[in-house]
Amino acid sequence: MPWIAASCSVAAATRGPFSMPEEGNPHARTFMQWPVSRKVHPDPVFLDMLQQAIADVANTIVAFEPVVMLMASTYGKRARRKLSDAVEIWDIPTDDLWCRDSGPVFVRNADGNQAVCQLNFNGWGGKQTHRNDGMIAKRIAQRLGLPVIDSGVVGEAGGLESDGHGTLMAHESSWVNANRNALKRSVIEKRLLKVLGAKKMIWAPGVKGADITDYHIDSLARFVGPGHIVIQLPERIDHDDPWSTAAFTTYDILKTSRDASGKSFEFDILPEPGRPRVRSENFVASYVNYYICNGAVITARFGDKDSDASAAAKLGRLYPEREIVMLDVDPIGEVGGGIHCATQQQPAEV
Repeated sequence: MPWIAASCSVAAATRGPFSMPEEGNPHARTFMQWPVSRKVHPDPVFLDMLQQAIADVANTIVAFEPVVMLMASTYGKRARRKLSDAVEIWDIPTDDLWCRDSGPVFVRNADGNQAVCQLNFNGWGGKQTHRNDGMIAKRIAQRLGLPVIDSGVVGEAGGLESDGHGTLMAHESSWVNANRNALKRSVIEKRLLKVLGAKKMIWAPGVKGADITDYHIDSLARFVGPGHIVIQLPERIDHDDPWSTAAFTTYDILKTSRDASGKSFEFDILPEPGRPRVRSENFVASYVNYYICNGAVITARFGDKDSDASAAAKLGRLYPEREIVMLDVDPIGEVGGGIHCATQQQPAEV
C-alpha cells in the first residue's frame, strides 16, 4: 500500500491514474539542494566553489521561473550571500546537491491533482551518506500537502527518461542492480510503468560500477519530445573504453526501438567537447544533461569553443521557442553530474 501524506485523504491521494508530465511542460517552480556535507565534500575551498556553481544555476533559472533552494535553516544567512533574493529558501535539510535524484518526482492525474512518486533514494546503492537527502521527497510533499505514492523500487529520476507520452528509457545498470533492487527487470519495469503512468520501457545495458550513479541515462540521451531523442556521442566508438561502447550500444538499441505509439525515433547527435577546461577522468562533460525551464534551456559550457558553439546551435534548433543559456559550472561536473542532475521541476497547475 502506498504511503500517503497525513494531510491528504486516502481517496484523494489514490485517485488516478497518475502520470509523469514531460519536462518541457510549464513548471510551477524548480527545486534545488544546497550541498553542505563535509563527509561528501571535505575540502572547504572546493565546497565553497561548488555552492557558488549551484547558486549560479539557481540565479539563472529564477529569471524564468520560481526557484526553491532546500537547506537547513542554519545555512541560510551564508547561502544568501551567493543566492539572488528572488530564490526562495525552504528549511528542509540536505546533504548534497542532487535534487534530480533525491528530490520529489511529481506525477499528475487527469483532474490536475499532483502527487509525489517516491523512488526511495538510497545514496546510489549505499555509495554516499544520505540521511537528509533520503527524506527530501517526503518532506516536500508534506509541506505542499501532496500524497506520496511509493513506487516499490529503489532508484533515481536521473536514471530514467520520460517523453511524457507513455515511453520511458533507462540503463539497466542503474535499476537492475543488487545495490538498489533485488528484483527482476520485468518487475522493476512493471512498477515504474505503473507509478509513472507509462506504457513502454526501453532498456539498454549501461555500465555498473564505473561511476556513483551506475551510468544514469540523462547524461547520455534525452527525449526532446515524443519520437525524438537527442544523444551525445563521440565521432567514433572506442572499443577499449567501456563508456564509449555502452553509449553506442544504447544508441544502437534506441535506433531499432519504437515508442509507446509504435513509432520509430528521430535522432539528433550532440558533440563531445574535445578540449574541455577540466581534463579529469571523472569529469562529466555532458551537454545533454541540460535543464528545460519555462522559456529557456540551461546547459553547461566546457571551454571548447567549437563544441560549445555547436551544442548551443543544435539546442537552439531543437528548442526554437526557448532561450539557450550556457553556464560555466565546472565544479558540478567535477563531482560527477550536471545541471539536470541538480534540478527537479514541479509541474504547473492545470
